[in-house]
Amino acid sequence: MDPEQLRETIAAAKAGREDGYRGLLSAYGPRLYGYFLKATGNSHDAEDLLSDLTLRLVRVLSRYDERGRFEPWLFRIAANMVRDRIRRRKANPSPASLSAEGDGGKPLIDRLPDADAPVDAGLLAEEAGEQLRAALDELDEKTREMILLRHYGELSFKEIAAAFDCPLGTALARVHRGLKSLRRRMGETHASE
Repeated sequence: MDPEQLRETIAAAKAGREDGYRGLLSAYGPRLYGYFLKATGNSHDAEDLLSDLTLRLVRVLSRYDERGRFEPWLFRIAANMVRDRIRRRKANPSPASLSAEGDGGKPLIDRLPDADAPVDAGLLAEEAGEQLRAALDELDEKTREMILLRHYGELSFKEIAAAFDCPLGTALARVHRGLKSLRRRMGETHASE
């Protein structure tokens, strides 16, 4: 969305017009969902967070300062929501469920491998995803959020720096060190097998 179109869409949303909110969600919704999905590892949580963000946007859009950049502002709200969700989950773990859904929010039938796929291909992919989530969880909160916003929210380093109110060099260094740590941790995991 070009800057002029974004300004018009934000103005429409601030005026309470449904087409304004719909425009913002069609422009940013897929990236926000991808970010939420990677941050939580669960499609239901990602959908809930996207719905919650939509409601929060209705409440707080009037406070958005037109001089700022909208995308970092929006993704900062998303990052705060993920952080709150993770804190609540750690404080109140949910009991184990025997529902038809497994980790990642996929029905168990969808997690069965193809007849053409190697028998262990699905298990290996799932295991690698779990290892990545575990390695991400070992990072400090700010570094993890910056990496997720960079790779799954598709924000530039400049936008990440704006979202976290830090110098560009700090954002670059933090993501670089975090990725280096992830590679090392993932390498250690694979080396120990």
